[in-house]
Amino acid sequence: MTTPAVDLPFLDIASPDFRFDSPVVAEARAANWCAKTPMGLIVLRYAEMHQLLRDPRLAQSGEGYLKLMGIHDGPLYDWFVPIILHQRGADHLRLRRLVSKAFSPRVVEGLRPFMRDTATSLTEAIAERGECEFIADFADPMPARVMCALLGVPPADYELFQRWSTDVGLVYSFTLPQLRTRVEEAVVGLHTYVDSLVEHRRAEPRDDLLSALIAAEESGDRLSTQELRNLAVTLVFAGHDTTRSQLGQALATFAEHPDQWRLLSERPELAPQAVEELMRWAPSVPAIFRFAVEDIDLNGIHVPAGTFVLLGAHAASRDPRVFDNGDRFDITIQREAPHLTFGAGPHYCIGAATARAEMAEALAVLSSQLAPPSITGPVTWRPPTALYGPENLPLRFEHR
Repeated sequence: MTTPAVDLPFLDIASPDFRFDSPVVAEARAANWCAKTPMGLIVLRYAEMHQLLRDPRLAQSGEGYLKLMGIHDGPLYDWFVPIILHQRGADHLRLRRLVSKAFSPRVVEGLRPFMRDTATSLTEAIAERGECEFIADFADPMPARVMCALLGVPPADYELFQRWSTDVGLVYSFTLPQLRTRVEEAVVGLHTYVDSLVEHRRAEPRDDLLSALIAAEESGDRLSTQELRNLAVTLVFAGHDTTRSQLGQALATFAEHPDQWRLLSERPELAPQAVEELMRWAPSVPAIFRFAVEDIDLNGIHVPAGTFVLLGAHAASRDPRVFDNGDRFDITIQREAPHLTFGAGPHYCIGAATARAEMAEALAVLSSQLAPPSITGPVTWRPPTALYGPENLPLRFEHR
């Protein structure tokens, strides 16, 4: 027996003041494993989200999402619809196998010294002043430089890439129709630049990810020029925007928990565990988009084919059915259940290792050189979306 969706609690996720960690979300999670939204359903409990992440009856659809936004063609549509995130079955497996050959552990570990040096340089500039606007001074340039280094972009072009990447990341805003021109200009700029970079790397391969992607081969199969372009643009915004927001979330969280910052500075070996706790507590990806490709009946709820489904990673990662003391931020606790921010199943984030390494290196350097942060002014947060974090974060660090 299934329950019609009208009996479910309602969450207005498009409201400017909506927060995924609010009491109203906790109340809805206590009432049922999912809730209604203006766009479809949102999954709130860990067990159901964990199951549905692996359920082939739910799929990512760039076309379906853009249609919800009233976008049916143009440069944004041509890029977003066929990216690897939205591929399924054999097409997705083929792309993932080729990309995995380039995204090797050797590549990620080889970037750690660059990550550490970049974090150190940015932190030293902050330490001299004792205060900063953290997003502009650290969270934005750090992942942009790392992603550019990964792809082999010359340092002179870092700021250009940083601006394009920021604008492309707005594709996941629920106000995308109003931002469409800005996003499309960034997509066109990145496409043109990446095409030129691919041409140069084909002529003169280097020790970077783009050269590895060009050389990647599986039984004679290689990535086409269009696939290379789409992958590169996707990696740029995925590697920059999500990490920038996660770094902002991290420092905002530590400003509320200075004792945890002091603990990290005393025990830098906790940095990897701190990353996991931060991504559980305040994820930059609070929800993952899916569409039901056929009818689903799960735990008393009927989900019709075509329904837009948000998998609420933030809400699920505080589910008291799974996490003891889930409403407590503590970097010393080794959680038995993993957070779901990177997804699961066939679409598990292919850049997870890179993101974890970058966050750990950044936090280890920041906490070793700076006293606990305190927020010194108003903080502007992104509107509720699949990418969430502070747009600005004014901080002060007391002298040690």
